[in-house]
Amino acid sequence: MATGLSAIFFQNRAALLRFLRARGAGEDAEDLLQDMWMKLEAKDLGPVADPLPYLYRMANNLMLDRYRSATRRERREQDWAEGAGGVMTDPNDDLAVDERMILNQRLEQARGILADLGPRVELVFRRFRIEGVGQRLIAEELGVSLTTVEKDLQKAYRAMLALKQSLDTE
Repeated sequence: MATGLSAIFFQNRAALLRFLRARGAGEDAEDLLQDMWMKLEAKDLGPVADPLPYLYRMANNLMLDRYRSATRRERREQDWAEGAGGVMTDPNDDLAVDERMILNQRLEQARGILADLGPRVELVFRRFRIEGVGQRLIAEELGVSLTTVEKDLQKAYRAMLALKQSLDTE
């Protein structure tokens, strides 16, 4: 039996869902409510003077945080794609044998680094960056949260950036 803020949350869940959808959360509204409930359960907030406005403010803040995160992620991915340079060029371009060998060696280095990060991080990176599968679908396939997928991608991006920087200094 839910008590305190959790009870008020459950009593007003439908209204909070409508609020989030009206504010532009769309399909993410259910996920936001889930995140909100998890935060409520994880924290011992004690008594709140105005619980319903507190819940609406919390829902709005979670939605804004998700929007900001998505915006930063899109900007980061765009910057990464623009900075990829030769990686995004047409593979039909003729390369000299020595250039091809160097590229293959670098590819193997990248694969090794991704493998060292663990099978899930490697799979998430491959599914998202190479196969073009959406992050939400990857999360559903793996049975993890969207945040976990995002964190796995961040680990992979940091590792690839470190590799690129080490190769640039050679």
